[in-house]
Amino acid sequence: MDCAAEEQIVRMRLSGLSGVHRVAVDLDARTVAVTHDHPTDTVLAALDELALGSSLVDDHAPVLDGDARGDSRPQRAALMAALLINAGFFVAELAAGLVSGSMGLVADSLDMLADASVYALSLVAVGQAVDGQKRMARSSGYVQLGLAVVGLVEVLRRVVVGEPAPDVATMVVVSGLALVANIVVLLMLRRSRGEGAHLQAAWIFTSNDVKVNALVIAAGLLVAATGSATPDLVVGAVVFVIVANGARRILRLSR
Repeated sequence: MDCAAEEQIVRMRLSGLSGVHRVAVDLDARTVAVTHDHPTDTVLAALDELALGSSLVDDHAPVLDGDARGDSRPQRAALMAALLINAGFFVAELAAGLVSGSMGLVADSLDMLADASVYALSLVAVGQAVDGQKRMARSSGYVQLGLAVVGLVEVLRRVVVGEPAPDVATMVVVSGLALVANIVVLLMLRRSRGEGAHLQAAWIFTSNDVKVNALVIAAGLLVAATGSATPDLVVGAVVFVIVANGARRILRLSR
């Protein structure tokens, strides 16, 4: 698995099997440990349906103690903090991007929304029926895909029609604030990184957010140096494609 969304869908798929008692996910090692009453082939067949390239490593490996669903109070608190920060900066960056004319900021805001939706799904879906979890995932995927497509169309329109360069100060300041916020989240998660799969996922997502923030800042500096909107449009298009691809995977895995 390469993202928390895929982890969540794996959990949904396996929770549909009545004899599955626990699912423990290690994102770093890319492994899933399943405690179940089924023949091993039944569990493997369920995972194969997701087309993630699963294979059997050990059919007698012990499952470590601890709730892998990440629903303990400390884990919930960390996920909630990540959710609130991403949701808050989605609103802030979207507004700043529309006012400043920066597609890079708008795309970064959508990336924040995509992350927030995964954190929300991880928190709300605990205890939900499998069908309900899948509906939530599909709804999130459709929203993200739709917004990403709209963003890409707008980038193309700006390339064809031509638009003035965005406001550099707004790009750099807002992206800089988002960068600081994501670094704070990383520091907060540092001690808890190994305590649960959802916290590992939050670490991965936030680390990627830091890179996107830095990319938008770099685009702003290039806009300032060249006086052209091209760097901003290129960064916006790249991030929109990343979000669209993530939404596509969510939709495919939540069928």
